[in-house]
Amino acid sequence: MAVPPGPSHVPGVSSSAPTCFRHPDRETYVSCVRCGRPACPDCLRSAAVGQQCVECIREGNRGTRVAAAPFGGTVAARPVATWTLIALNVVMYIAEIAYPKVIDYGQMVGKAYDLKLNELVGVAHGEWYRMISSAFLHYPLSGGVFGILHILFNMYALYIVGPALEHMLGHLRFVAVYLVSALGGAALFYFLARPYAPAIGASGAIFGLFGAWFVLSKRLRLDARMIVSLIVINLVISFVGASFIAWQDHIGGLIAGAALTAAYVYAPVRNRTAIQLSATVGIVALLVAATVLRDHLLAHATIYGITS
Repeated sequence: MAVPPGPSHVPGVSSSAPTCFRHPDRETYVSCVRCGRPACPDCLRSAAVGQQCVECIREGNRGTRVAAAPFGGTVAARPVATWTLIALNVVMYIAEIAYPKVIDYGQMVGKAYDLKLNELVGVAHGEWYRMISSAFLHYPLSGGVFGILHILFNMYALYIVGPALEHMLGHLRFVAVYLVSALGGAALFYFLARPYAPAIGASGAIFGLFGAWFVLSKRLRLDARMIVSLIVINLVISFVGASFIAWQDHIGGLIAGAALTAAYVYAPVRNRTAIQLSATVGIVALLVAATVLRDHLLAHATIYGITS
């Protein structure tokens, strides 16, 4: 019976010298601290104590669990999504200053004849993108009572509540709550406000984050009095300044953000991701259905002009 050649049969290698278990033609006197097999420098990696071979490192990585956020997804060690959203809002504000018509093209309006653009505009005219684009626009520097305070307040609120929510929900779920809140605010504004009334601002999304924080506080049995006070104060301000504040947007965002967050944090562990995804799709579908219904109601509405 033929005997297969082992390391001792490799030309140029001493029969008494140990060889690398992956490269039989290489002599080595170093072994992996984990499995004990001799290995050459190319097959070893530095470890906390000694060196481990690449095979042991690969095997160990297979059993390493990725840290998960409390309600699914990976842990958001850094609030990347929060900073990205703030950056997008700031960039759009700079764009408004450089080209004021950005507001005319992106503001939320149901159906109207824009005297500046000299054309028919609005969600009912097929410009559904306005329901999201309006959430990244704010009153310009010449915006009278608001001016730059509009974006400063919204971005400060996002800076305060965003990182904690993103850490608890994870990047994707946090962004989903933000965008669905913005969509919910726009949908309620579209349904209740005059079709030719314009609106801009991230307030609907911010109110959605307030609602999310309230739900999260209740789920974790934390003191929610501070966030409740914040919500009440801002709602009062919304109604007091109803002539120039889109209170419909605030309430719609608050409801949508709280509802979606409740679906996220109260979903059972089993099939949690599927349930959370279904809840997200379901709420978005409901908002889309409400928008389509409003489209039909405005199909034959009288058109008024907007100048802002």
